[in-house]
Amino acid sequence: MRLIKPNCNIIKLIFCAGLIISNNSTQAQFNKNLDTIKLTAIIYNGDTISCTTISNIYIQCKLTFAQREALAKYNRLRNAVYVTYPYARKSGIILNDLNKKLNGITDRRSRKKCINSREKELKKEFTTPLTNLSVYQGKILMKLINRETGNSCYEIIKEYQGGLAAGVYQTVAFFFNSSLKQDYAPKDEDVVIEKIVQEVQRMYGFPEIALNPSL
Repeated sequence: MRLIKPNCNIIKLIFCAGLIISNNSTQAQFNKNLDTIKLTAIIYNGDTISCTTISNIYIQCKLTFAQREALAKYNRLRNAVYVTYPYARKSGIILNDLNKKLNGITDRRSRKKCINSREKELKKEFTTPLTNLSVYQGKILMKLINRETGNSCYEIIKEYQGGLAAGVYQTVAFFFNSSLKQDYAPKDEDVVIEKIVQEVQRMYGFPEIALNPSL
């Protein structure tokens, strides 16, 4: 039997054809896996619409003079609240506690002794830091003391030091373009201060203290 010598060219063609078929099959399988792209979608009025969340876009521009002035005013107020609120809060706690104790004391001498003891505590803790406050920060502090006690500084001094002392302090405050009788209006003129106070409370974990009833 005569053996036929294989034609190398035919073998090469068959081999190439096999590679092409295999490659096409692999490519088809690969494309099959990518023929569907998953997208986030919402249903609006019965239609399914693709949607996506894009990155934030920040637009900056130069501030006007009025805007710069307003920003500087806000930053000054915010700094004053951050500086003075811890003092107002601590003094509020002390004064509220003092008032609760005085409610159960009827003897005048005992009341005076109790007041003097807490007054020494206040002076020891606050005399040095409070002397470093500016006049503006002092005004904010008086408002915040009103917030924490429910009473103005004038009412507090009048109750614990007498009407004459309150009048003297009020006169001094007048010369510094201020007033010990400042009220606190969190829903009106002091709404910005109130928002900053809440910001300070969240930052340092200060719980709201119970307001003291009127003296």
